[in-house]
Amino acid sequence: MSWRENTMPASKLDEQNEIAASLTTDAADALMVARMRLVLAVSGLLAIFVDPSGLSGVDHFTWLAFSGYIVHSIAIYIFSLLNIPFSQSKLIHWLDICWYALIVLFTGGINSFFSLFFFFAILTASFRWGFEEGARITIASALMLILSGLITETGQDLPRLLLRTTFLLTFGYMSARWGESKIELKRRIALLRDVSRLSNPRFGVDHTITSVLKKTLTFFKGSSCILVMRDKDSAIYSLRTIKEGDAEQSINAIEVRAEAASRLMAFSQDHVVAYIRPLGPAMSIFGGSLTYDSASGKWIKRDEEKSQNMAELLATDSFISVPLSLRKGDGRIYVVSQKNRFNKTDALFLSHIAEQAFPVIENIEILDRMASEAVTQERKKIALDIHDTAIQPYIGLKMGLSAVRNKASADNPLIEDIDKLMAMAAQVIGDLRRYAGTFKNAHGQTEPVFLVVLRQQAAQVREFYGIDIEISMEGELNVSDRLIAEVMQVVREGLSNICKHTVAQRGCVKLQCVNGWLKIQIENEGAGAPPVDFVPRSITERAAALGGRAHVKSGTDGGTSVHVEIPV
Repeated sequence: MSWRENTMPASKLDEQNEIAASLTTDAADALMVARMRLVLAVSGLLAIFVDPSGLSGVDHFTWLAFSGYIVHSIAIYIFSLLNIPFSQSKLIHWLDICWYALIVLFTGGINSFFSLFFFFAILTASFRWGFEEGARITIASALMLILSGLITETGQDLPRLLLRTTFLLTFGYMSARWGESKIELKRRIALLRDVSRLSNPRFGVDHTITSVLKKTLTFFKGSSCILVMRDKDSAIYSLRTIKEGDAEQSINAIEVRAEAASRLMAFSQDHVVAYIRPLGPAMSIFGGSLTYDSASGKWIKRDEEKSQNMAELLATDSFISVPLSLRKGDGRIYVVSQKNRFNKTDALFLSHIAEQAFPVIENIEILDRMASEAVTQERKKIALDIHDTAIQPYIGLKMGLSAVRNKASADNPLIEDIDKLMAMAAQVIGDLRRYAGTFKNAHGQTEPVFLVVLRQQAAQVREFYGIDIEISMEGELNVSDRLIAEVMQVVREGLSNICKHTVAQRGCVKLQCVNGWLKIQIENEGAGAPPVDFVPRSITERAAALGGRAHVKSGTDGGTSVHVEIPV
């Protein structure tokens, strides 16, 4: 048996589609910019061709500069048509301003109206790459304009040089800020879309909450994200903490005492809080605690002492916090940063995230509870069905065999076979009763229910096929019932393939949770012959549907190891 098919994780399929769509948009923007660059270059060349007298100092160097820029523009346009990665490089903007500096230098310096070309590079850099790149291009453009002006300057040109340089810097700063706002807005819309999507119900509410907290932490570039919640009915507090760069993070909340949790719930449920520790007593105007009152819709300086105490508790210089209003409780989210200084806009956007995400999470929780109750009822029904449709017929079969055994004489050659059949029927009756009891009473087991079921199935494989299957689990599998049901089906498919497509006498199934992934390893020994090609379509499709992946490793002796990984 050989499985060679790899699958794309379904949970990452949307992410891959979004990346592809983003790349398509970037390519379209690059093509548009390249087209406008070519139009700008051609129009500049036509301007000096139609009316060279309007420019001072037009010579062969001027024609060479414009011709070179046209060749540069044509090359970038072709690269954009072919979607070559260089067409979306930041280097292009720097090449642009170098060409513009040459053109300005050869067309009159500070008096050249071609200095307006610098605005093209500033706008494209700002709106494609944000504030930092736009600011760099702005400063570089101003320096080149100053350099060109100084080379060709006369005494009366200095005021004009100062005015044009100031205007260039002012326009560049505004463009960079607006470009950054556009990029930030796209990021925020993308995050709100992500947190509003329903998570796969198989993963349950814990996985969804953890995913939202991780995305929020990544967006704000914080050091940790904390969620504290209180259940109104039981008055139990739960705490979740996501830290930057921590790969091994549990998706489950931990229960905390009310005394400890109350410190995190110190702020009013109507207040959004943004705190920045002042750099000193004289710099308090640039820091402190700002509170947004949802009733009045205004930001005011309030709760300074509470915010300072909270900053000490969280060991940070800056944090934002928003309340949660839930059907069965309340809570707060904190985003903490050791590097960035949050502002009012960050705090308000965090409140938008909470308003978008947690109604979806509550719906998932309702579905999860309904599914768990349905599972409990189904277990009871299965237990009754097993008793009525499976155990009773085997009991009747055993009684019939016992009657036949009593009728047979002592020297009957079939007595030994009848005894074996009676023993087999008694064993099946015992297994079915244990199986039914496991389904009916899921609690109070010394090991997980699904592990008991898998061991029973391995025993049946050993009994009927003569294949010894070892079932092992490392650590605890903290996953929902729906996901466990899918995992059991994957293992059943793997064991069935071993029985049908190999001559192995031994195999093993290993399960473990590592770094947020549930890993299933199904192995069978080889017989020394090369493995036969086989595609486990059911396993790969189930793994993909759960957002996971499957791949196969073949041993030199013909053995096969199937590895299935599912995110939890």
